[in-house]
Amino acid sequence: MTHDHDLVLRPTDQQTAAALNPPPGRNGGDLVVETLAGLGATTVFGLPGQHALGMFDALRRSTLRYVGLRVENNAGFAADAYGRVTGEAAPLLLSTGPGALTSLAALQEAAAASAPVLAISSQVPTAGLGGGRRGYLHELPDQAASFRGVVKSVHTVRTQSQIPSAIAAAWKSALTAPHGPVWVEIPQDVLLAEASLPAVTAMDATPDELVPRPELTAVAAHLLSNAARPAIIAGGGVVRSDAPGKLLRLAEKLQAPVVTTFGGKGAFPWEHPLSMQSWLEDRHTTDFLEDADVLLVIGSGLGELSSNYHTFKPRGRVIQIEADAGKLESNHPALGIHADARLALQALLETVTDRTDASAPGRVRELLAKVADRIASQELTLEQDVLASVRRALPADSPSFWDMTILAYWAWSAFDPRGTNTMHSAQGAGGLGYGFPAALGAAAADPDRPVLAVSGDGGALYSIAELATAAQYGLPVTWLIVDDGGYGILREYMTDAFGQATATELTRPDYVALAESFGVPGIRTTPETLEEDLAKALATPGPSVVVLPAVLRMFAPTHLAEPDAG
Repeated sequence: MTHDHDLVLRPTDQQTAAALNPPPGRNGGDLVVETLAGLGATTVFGLPGQHALGMFDALRRSTLRYVGLRVENNAGFAADAYGRVTGEAAPLLLSTGPGALTSLAALQEAAAASAPVLAISSQVPTAGLGGGRRGYLHELPDQAASFRGVVKSVHTVRTQSQIPSAIAAAWKSALTAPHGPVWVEIPQDVLLAEASLPAVTAMDATPDELVPRPELTAVAAHLLSNAARPAIIAGGGVVRSDAPGKLLRLAEKLQAPVVTTFGGKGAFPWEHPLSMQSWLEDRHTTDFLEDADVLLVIGSGLGELSSNYHTFKPRGRVIQIEADAGKLESNHPALGIHADARLALQALLETVTDRTDASAPGRVRELLAKVADRIASQELTLEQDVLASVRRALPADSPSFWDMTILAYWAWSAFDPRGTNTMHSAQGAGGLGYGFPAALGAAAADPDRPVLAVSGDGGALYSIAELATAAQYGLPVTWLIVDDGGYGILREYMTDAFGQATATELTRPDYVALAESFGVPGIRTTPETLEEDLAKALATPGPSVVVLPAVLRMFAPTHLAEPDAG
């Protein structure tokens, strides 16, 4: 009896001849880029360094496109965005020690957002591995230890023959649900040594499928089909697994209202009659979800932001579908189903029975009206007008990338993404500097549509060097910088908590003049002219900068039930 896994593909005569006569002039770095190309990679991001030069030398002999950024952390953000918008593992080439460590904050964001990033770093020569303290430049006692608490998996290479298998294993890890960043490190001498191995021509790193247990989805389907007031919280896992279409079908079969988390923006149509949109920092929404007798949470761990700062206390039965086993029931008891969102939704679609509930759209309209009234009572017209101007100026199919800034906090709750997988932010880990370099990564993935980046002036200074990258590659990114003279949200937090703010005010450059010094067009706008100026910049090929001097305020979130008036 022959099993499928016993079958071995025999090389053709041509493949055998090529293997016996590998091309001359190759080094260990060629094995890296050949493996990446064999796995299907087309674009790599990174920054060269002394120990990594073997990899970068090999790039000129490959078909891979290289996009080089100016800071490793920004290169990581660019790879993160490339992975989010394409669903492919994004290679990130880095050097040893300081270069590697500078990428950590970006890899933390990729881990929090389940973005598939394949980081490949150099290492000190093999003689220095194992904490020998040989005194090599950039040497760390245990470089991999710095990354184990951040990435999904770590792969250390010691010989050239290990390179293809290590990279393939990392690729598979990055793309197996939940997606995430992985780490491969290769010593300098291994990268530089002449390669006598055959060229890498075919690699198989098919991700494992995370299939739900059928007895669990049967129980979940029974609970949902017989619920009186079902509701759904859709997180980023729905977007990463490319399952919004299945979510829409399930919600309509169940007549279940849906709210999307900040990381799950675009998982459900914004204007759908069952859409509660994304108003999670609102007690009206929290009350609505608490009142559900069966609550389906899919692709979310119900963390701090998704649970209205852990004030959410569900009274009904919770069903949680989550690819990250560590997040299952981590915040609330539930029927926990460890599975990829797409496969779990398909299983539910095949087993639930249709519900009829004519009241659901009306209850959603009532909820959204309460939210709108609450926001209207806070006299935040400027903020709403600015966000509306951005939405009107941005083409419907253009992606947007938001830094940790007040306008982004508004966008989490109030911005209609008008599509699946089009709105992204750094809210997973919350690091500054994400917006602009991430937008560059998205533009590298699809240079035929404009991309918007939104930053505050504080966050902009984290990634200002990447104006050079934008200019060098002509990437179609329009960067909106809201300049309020400092760290605006921290200014609000400190003033509310202590009566005054400390360490929040910033000296900053003339962003328009600075952009123009890089050869990037810049314009200073006003709230009244923002829509026109932004639309024009987005319609113009190549990068541009739009600066909006404005002090925006955050709407007041409601974590606790408010007393009845009167």
